[in-house]
Amino acid sequence: MKPGKLTRLGSNLLPTLHSYQRCWLTSDLTAGLIVAVLIVPQAIAYAFLAGLPAETGLYAALLPLLFYALLGTSPTLAVGPVAIVSLMTLEALSPLATDELPLASYASLLALLVACFLLLFFLIGLGRWTAFISHTVISAFTSAAALIIILNQIKHFAGIEIPQSDVFFQPFLSLWQQADQVNVSALVLGSLMLVLLLAWPRLVRGSAGKTAPLLVILIGIATSWSLDTPLATVGAIPAGLPDLEWPRAISQHWRQINWQALLPSAAIIALIAYLESLSVATAMALQSNTRLNPNRELLALASANMAAAVSQAYPVAGGFGRSMVNQAAGARSQAAALVTMVMVALVCLFFSDWFVHLPKAVLAAIIVAAVLPLIKWSDGVHAWHFQRGDGLTWLITFTAVLLTNAETGIFIGICLSLVLFLKRTSEPHIAEVGRYQDSDHFRNIERHPVTTSPELLLVRVDENLYFANSQHLQDYVQQRLQQQQDIQHVILIGSAINHIDFDGYEGLIRLNKQLQQQQKSLHLAEFKGPVMDQLQHSQLFKQLQPGQIFFTASEAMRQLGKR
Repeated sequence: MKPGKLTRLGSNLLPTLHSYQRCWLTSDLTAGLIVAVLIVPQAIAYAFLAGLPAETGLYAALLPLLFYALLGTSPTLAVGPVAIVSLMTLEALSPLATDELPLASYASLLALLVACFLLLFFLIGLGRWTAFISHTVISAFTSAAALIIILNQIKHFAGIEIPQSDVFFQPFLSLWQQADQVNVSALVLGSLMLVLLLAWPRLVRGSAGKTAPLLVILIGIATSWSLDTPLATVGAIPAGLPDLEWPRAISQHWRQINWQALLPSAAIIALIAYLESLSVATAMALQSNTRLNPNRELLALASANMAAAVSQAYPVAGGFGRSMVNQAAGARSQAAALVTMVMVALVCLFFSDWFVHLPKAVLAAIIVAAVLPLIKWSDGVHAWHFQRGDGLTWLITFTAVLLTNAETGIFIGICLSLVLFLKRTSEPHIAEVGRYQDSDHFRNIERHPVTTSPELLLVRVDENLYFANSQHLQDYVQQRLQQQQDIQHVILIGSAINHIDFDGYEGLIRLNKQLQQQQKSLHLAEFKGPVMDQLQHSQLFKQLQPGQIFFTASEAMRQLGKR
């Protein structure tokens, strides 16, 4: 193979590694070690959050990192188990689990379905369409999901059993009902570790500030050994690396499983995993002046989730906290992720028994500290003050996630944001304009001192013309004609119109007919080239006569104002 083809192949398979420089090695080694210290306790904690064995979380921090490193375009995105996806995994799998087929049997199958949806999104080019899901909806969803995650940790802080429920305030009810059974040792230990996790980065600067999870794990294990009071702990974690095989739910229980029930959840998890990963990668790319390929990220995440599926793990995504730590620690490429993977593999092989006495209250503290930054009340407040509709979208999405579930909540949020968008564009801003002073500029008569003509109505539509707003334009023009009887010419200024659909075109036809029946004329001015190309192939130009088409509004006013 020629050197040029080898270079292109390397850039396709290893976009962040094919031009690796030796001087990056020390930075990548340091960042990889720091992220490994962070990801091991998080992986175990997130596995428990998803209702899965601890080793499942560790497996999710192995092969998925390798496959993202091969295909991903972000040099510093840290892929692996994340809190939001872990919660959604629990919600998706809980209704399906039985004694014969526990949650772990479905987890890798869910990862496989997520990979399939991500691959489908890649094939249809979904990367170009993600703008249709607003930041307001994503912020409300992640805030509500983070709050649910925190509430779900109450049972570990208090050391009590809380039944799985769709009611978000169930943990408070259970805590109230079982107040006399609270394990005070677990509550004190978990609370102190949470305070330490939140305070440590502020007290200790630099790389050492990232070691708080490791520190609380060591304290937790030491405390569990020394206390006489029993604490719920992680227990034994099987040593060794995962067997590579198809999800066992497929290979052993294909006829017994209800895999179709997982499809809606898998699709939503795939979408959320991609959006979370892309938002983090984009934020870091802006800081480091690197370029991302949004659609290529879909393929990389699909391969990472496929790797999770065949290694007995569960769905993965790019983690916000770990990625920021990775970049702050100096990572220059995905070589840092490979270092992290090797360190996690060593833990699985030789050090898994270290976590036998790790209290679950400590894991709960790690989870709470990780997801607290995801609750962004300020986004909802700012959205409300800027535009009531966006604030309402944030509030309803947040409430829907709390009262229903993650999938239903985000679906409601997306639908609501689209409905509000249609409502806004169905009643676009329409301005009657006039000449500003002696210039060729035309401005809104309600905002500026302008010159107008009693026989002319110059109207500027600040929106595309389509099915939802074509009638609104007709109603506006007719209302102005009733208010001003002397108008003979209506000049439609299309400087802000970028597209006209068939309903918008028919609306212009109807408006022209109405004006002709009233012995008045419709004229067009300042319409853009692509829109004119559309209209030239229609009947509008023929039916418009004696109406005319003007290059500028100034030209229209000079010619028609003389009549």
